[in-house]
Amino acid sequence: MRLTADGATPIPRSVLVEELETDEGHAFELTRPLFLATGDRIGFEGDGLVVVRSCGVRLTVDGDWSTRCRPSAGRG
Repeated sequence: MRLTADGATPIPRSVLVEELETDEGHAFELTRPLFLATGDRIGFEGDGLVVVRSCGVRLTVDGDWSTRCRPSAGRG
């Protein structure tokens, strides 16, 4: 499922996440799985992930960044 991590876009449905991968090939691997509820908003601040619950509660989520290897476009 594609999630927008801009801090403003609400999550469209509930989901359990273990990692979030960016379009640039990086991943934020959470220390432990996290349940995101419908209406929660997520965003990256500094080196971490912040979740703002639909009720306004703000959570800082622990995890680590990694780089994902992908085949280059046009190679084959």
